Amino acid sequence: MLIPDPPATKKVENALEKANENEIAEKEEFKDFELSSVVDYIKVGVEAIIEDQVTSRFEAEELKNWNLLIRTNRHYEFINLKLTVLWVCGFFLRYFFLFPLRVLICCFGVCWLTLCTALVGYLSDGSLKQKVNRYISTMCFGILSNALSAVITYHNEENRPKSGICVANHTSPIDVLTLMCDNCYSLIGQSHGGFLGLLQRALARASPHIWFERSEVRDRHAVTNRLREHVSNPNNPPILIFPEGTCINNTSVMQFKKGSFEVESVIYPVAIKYDPRFGDAFWNSSKYSMLQYLYMMMTSWAIVCDVWYLPPMNRKEGESAIDFANRVKSVIAKQGGLVDLVWDGQLKRMKPKKEWRERQQEEFSKRLKSE
Repeated sequence: MLIPDPPATKKVENALEKANENEIAEKEEFKDFELSSVVDYIKVGVEAIIEDQVTSRFEAEELKNWNLLIRTNRHYEFINLKLTVLWVCGFFLRYFFLFPLRVLICCFGVCWLTLCTALVGYLSDGSLKQKVNRYISTMCFGILSNALSAVITYHNEENRPKSGICVANHTSPIDVLTLMCDNCYSLIGQSHGGFLGLLQRALARASPHIWFERSEVRDRHAVTNRLREHVSNPNNPPILIFPEGTCINNTSVMQFKKGSFEVESVIYPVAIKYDPRFGDAFWNSSKYSMLQYLYMMMTSWAIVCDVWYLPPMNRKEGESAIDFANRVKSVIAKQGGLVDLVWDGQLKRMKPKKEWRERQQEEFSKRLKSE
């Protein structure tokens, strides 16, 4: 009879014990991944689907009541004969009387703006040119505002920007028109062709504006340097910036980009709030082209809005550019009756950044380890 070698028997026993320990460890580790661990994430995901705070801000605001506007709910105009007659009368008034008249006013306004800015461009730099440019600018943009039947009410005019940087919430391209009817601003943005390019070249003749080529826009240092150079000259008009970087449907204010708040300059906040009962000013750029948008604006009843000039703000000592931007954003949201959101408006065009997903995964793994 063969007797097993004692050392060999111990090796087998040790191997079995080690295998049992590994199996127990694996079971204990596996217990960390239970269904209850992901319930919170499921709850947050369902809430995000039911009450979506982001994508709903990139759609035209739905009115609670119908008021003959074609851009609101289309299911009410044929409820009864009386409403149908009213809607048809309004349709003919807007499309066959107001629209041709507004197109004529717009064409005249653009031609007049181009001619006047060309003449102002021949004046030598100085206080005279600035005064003439201010008068010409407000007059020409006032004519263009008539092409939209704009009714604009300005509040707290003592806080009107005089220099530095003016920041406002962004709803549509006509935000510029709305503010330029009351004050002269320098603009910053990307160079365009076509109709917008024509306006950019016309404006650049009369006053200093900052237009970037597509390759330069991504260079943050170049943009910041040009901006800092502009605000350092007290004779330059205040520069108008929309820090959200995209159009929001005038129900909320989204994340402000920190670039304009890194420049050591006074910030003039401005809150703009449109009344959607007469015409929805929001531009859904992912759905409509500029010409389609202008067509919808000119076939609305009117563009009615309120503009609040808020007291100038300065960056506090030790305050970061992000904190300063959030402080200015909250002031604008409160005054305009808008919802203050932390989300980036660029989610309108792109998916959430990979870093955001990784951050959530990191937090989830830390929570499992702590449990």
